[in-house]
Amino acid sequence: MQKSVARLGVGGPVGSGKTALLERLVPLLIQQGIEVAVVTNDLLTQEDADRLKRKGFLPSDRIIGVETGSCPHTAIREDPTMNLLAIRNLERSFPELDLVFVESGGDNLASTFSYDLIDAYIFVLDVGAGDDIPRKNGPGFMQADLVVINKIDIAPYVGADLALIQREASERRRGKPIAYTNCKTGEGLDQVVQFIFNQLLFQSVRVMA
Repeated sequence: MQKSVARLGVGGPVGSGKTALLERLVPLLIQQGIEVAVVTNDLLTQEDADRLKRKGFLPSDRIIGVETGSCPHTAIREDPTMNLLAIRNLERSFPELDLVFVESGGDNLASTFSYDLIDAYIFVLDVGAGDDIPRKNGPGFMQADLVVINKIDIAPYVGADLALIQREASERRRGKPIAYTNCKTGEGLDQVVQFIFNQLLFQSVRVMA
């Protein structure tokens, strides 16, 4: 019987850095010997899929762009049929896969993933959205298996208090994991990789250089 590949959702507002996060995570996972594929969601284009294909770290047929044509929440929560079909096609074409990322098309704080679609999900925020984001108690932020607060390097330039974000995010999340990342330098990505290995792959990650 063919195994069912582990599935990790990546959600968050437009511009928070979901695709940039994948651009850094996928090569790190490949270095660890993990077989990866990606499904991206956009409303009416395959912009994110094309961006990842241009990077060249995966064969292009391991990256599928889904055009949702409607509210992106619907395609990852209420009716994930298009994404499920894309994953099934990847599983059939690449039975050796260990992990499929499902990147949402860009959401607000109310967005969550259906667990019929994924096994766990990351919710990505960036500090440019403001240091009051944790206090808004958005379901995506509150319920995600891992929150990634990205672009920590720009906090001084957008008037965001990173220490306040860290304190209030920790309080609101009540012990659920949070990673603070800078995708340009790689800061914090080791925590995300460790989460993937522990929670989805059930393996120990090798020491990362």
